[in-house]
Amino acid sequence: HVHVVESGGGLVQACGSLRLSCAASGRIFMINAMVWYRQAPGKQRELVATITGGGHTNYGDSVKGRFTISRDNATDTVYLQMNHLKPEDTAVYYCNAWGLTTGSATYSNWGQGTQVTVSS
Repeated sequence: HVHVVESGGGLVQACGSLRLSCAASGRIFMINAMVWYRQAPGKQRELVATITGGGHTNYGDSVKGRFTISRDNATDTVYLQMNHLKPEDTAVYYCNAWGLTTGSATYSNWGQGTQVTVSS
């Protein structure tokens, strides 16, 4: 079993910063990638940022240049540093981790989400 837990959301004023964390734990043999998504009310889930096991990163167009994803392989934790936040960044942010368990099974697990609210 693999568990994914996000933290770090909250209320911030526009142009401010927040850092989200996502920790994966359990019977992890390998993490292929960890991905941040977000979903605002009435909108589809949107990819925010991806980081692979090899450290390659990818960002959604709306956050490029403002958000940075990083990873601590020793603790299987991913961070999302969000700078220059805008009201349109308001959403529930979800983390997904996928890879292989110690039992050689594939997994793709989601956290419960963390709310980010940016006031104007």
